[in-house]
Amino acid sequence: MRNLGALGGDAAARTVTDAVAEAVAALRPAVDRDWSAVRAGRVEWDCLRTAEHVVSDLFAYATQLVTRAPDAYRPVEYVLNPPDAGAGSALEAIEAGGAMLALACRTVPRSARGFHPAPFLSAGREGFAAMGVAEVLLHTHDIAEGLGIAYRPSEEPCGYVLARIFPHLAPGEDPWRTLLRATGREAPPGEEPVTVWHWYNDPLIEAERLTLEGLTVPAAADLALGGDGGLDWVDGGPFDGTREGAGLVVAAYGKGAFRPEWGSYALVRREDDRAVGSMGFHGPPDAEGRVEIGYDLATAARGQGYATEALRALAAWALAQESVGTVTARVDPGNTASRRVLERAGFLRTGHLEEDGGVLVFERRGD
Repeated sequence: MRNLGALGGDAAARTVTDAVAEAVAALRPAVDRDWSAVRAGRVEWDCLRTAEHVVSDLFAYATQLVTRAPDAYRPVEYVLNPPDAGAGSALEAIEAGGAMLALACRTVPRSARGFHPAPFLSAGREGFAAMGVAEVLLHTHDIAEGLGIAYRPSEEPCGYVLARIFPHLAPGEDPWRTLLRATGREAPPGEEPVTVWHWYNDPLIEAERLTLEGLTVPAAADLALGGDGGLDWVDGGPFDGTREGAGLVVAAYGKGAFRPEWGSYALVRREDDRAVGSMGFHGPPDAEGRVEIGYDLATAARGQGYATEALRALAAWALAQESVGTVTARVDPGNTASRRVLERAGFLRTGHLEEDGGVLVFERRGD
C-alpha cells in the first residue's frame, strides 16, 4: 500500500509543514498582484478571501486539538489583520497557521481529540493534520487557478489526506487527481463534477473502561504488516485476529469499498491509553440488515471483562443504526471463553454452519 504517510504526531506535523511550504512557494511569485480582484477557481470567494479561509482553518484546527474542545468550535474568529492586508500578509498568516497546527500535532498526546462535525463529531491529531493539509492543498489549487499559475503538490501529502479523511475512496494511480475529483474540482471525461462531498475522521465508541477507536487505513496497514498501528499495546498484543481484521480494512480501501464505521476498532484502555485488543465488522450491513462482528484480545488482557464490555457497546451502536436489524457472530464450538462473552453481551445461539465445520452462530437483534 503506497502513499499513506507515517503514523504519529511528528509525522503529522511534518506533513502540515511540508504542504504549507510547497503552497507558499507556489503562490509567492504572484504576491504583488491584487488577490481581492480575482476569483479563486470554482469557489465563490476571491483569492484573498480564500487565503484567509485557509488561515482560519489552520488556527481553528490547532485550537480545537490543543484545547480538546468537546462539542463545538471554540468561540474565536481568525481573520487577517488589517482587513485590507495584501497577498504577502496572507502567505505569512498561512505559514503561521501551519506552524501552530504542526506544533499542536507534536505536543498533544495520542489520545487527544477535539470537536469536528464531519461526520463522527471529533478528530485526533492525524485527523486535524489531514484536514489542515486538505485545506492547504485544495485552496492553493483554487488560488493558483484563479491567478493562472502552476501548482501541483507532492504525492505524499495527497496520499496522507486520502488515506485519513477520504478512506471511502480508492486512491487511484494519481492521488492528487483523486483528491481533486473527490472535491468537485475535476471530473472524469464525460461526467459532471461532484457537488456534495465530505470527509471522514475515524469513529469513536465509548464503553465503560474502554474507547473503541476506529482504525484508520494507515494504522490498519501498519498492523497488517506486523507493526503496532501507532498504539501502545499490553503484553501479547496485537493478536493474530487484529492483524487479520486490519488486512480486511486495507483490502477494502484499495477497492474503494471501505466504510470507516463498519471497519475494525482498537480497544483502548482509557486509564493508561494502552490497546488491549480489537473488535470490528466484517463489512457493512447486507440487504437484510445483518452485520457480522469479530474480536480478539491480547493475552494479558483476557479474563477481565474487556471483550464483553466492548461487544455490548459495539453491538448496541450497530443496532441503533437504521440499516441494522441483527448483529451476528460465529465461534468455534470448543471456544468456551468466546461463547461466554457472546452470551454475557446479550447474544443468543441460533444454529451452526455445517459447511464451516460446525461453527456456532450467535445473534443479537434490535427491538
